[in-house]
Amino acid sequence: MPYARAKDGTHLYYKDWGRGAPVALIHGWPLTSDTWDPVALKLVEAGHRCISPDRRGFGRSDQPWDGYDYDTFTDDLAAVLHDAGVREPVSLVGFSMGGGEVARFVRTQGRQRVRKAALVGSVVPYMLKTEDNPNGVDQSTFDQMAEGITKDRADFFKDFAKSFYGNGVISHPVSDAVLDDFWRQAMMAGLRPTLAAAKAFASTDFRPDLRAFEGIDTLVIHGTSDSTVPIDATAREVAKRVPGANLIEYDGSAHGVFATDTERLCKDLLEFLGGGAQAGASQGRREERAY
Repeated sequence: MPYARAKDGTHLYYKDWGRGAPVALIHGWPLTSDTWDPVALKLVEAGHRCISPDRRGFGRSDQPWDGYDYDTFTDDLAAVLHDAGVREPVSLVGFSMGGGEVARFVRTQGRQRVRKAALVGSVVPYMLKTEDNPNGVDQSTFDQMAEGITKDRADFFKDFAKSFYGNGVISHPVSDAVLDDFWRQAMMAGLRPTLAAAKAFASTDFRPDLRAFEGIDTLVIHGTSDSTVPIDATAREVAKRVPGANLIEYDGSAHGVFATDTERLCKDLLEFLGGGAQAGASQGRREERAY
């Protein structure tokens, strides 16, 4: 199993599947890269190379005490790509809090490192409700989440999984097995990383980062019934702020579209990313000429 080494020595687990144009798939909270498996399979079959890391503190990566901020998360992503030998521009797909790594990577690593950017159910640009962000989420909601996690994390995530996917008394977009798998992945994380990462995605303002998206092909996908990451404060704001960004709204879908709308998500991402094998071959020819 591949492990990259972060600046502070943290070991970062990642999957490296396929060959072709590289695509980094960045998972959400409190999950792991496993959530991307069905999507990665389709992308690889279409000729892409998919690199899917477990964020520090989550999944099979180390659980250090420090480093749960977006500058560090982004440096970690850069370390994974370096370890995987990715030198050419990479397409970035970030789900939920993973959208923050996409935004910060675009700004700090430079547009020359990014081929395309996709934000899926993403927390970008700003989750917290403030005077200049009236559609955001009240701080009290995040405080209640932290309290529930601290008191009984296992029980909290049993309930959270249902709203995450939109499962209710009548509606069941995903099976009980998918809910169980959510819980399995959530419990792989440490308590400290779970709380610290939640604070990071709740309080980080990515509005300045969006200025760096100019000139980058950007796709935004979001469920209109997402109660976890409200669409008005996030996806619709990105569409307003990033020139040329393409917003696709999944009518009636909740947050976990990678499981509730897998086929549609794969189709939309493949149309956006284009032919992986052809792009990879083209890049390879450019590198051969450069040498």
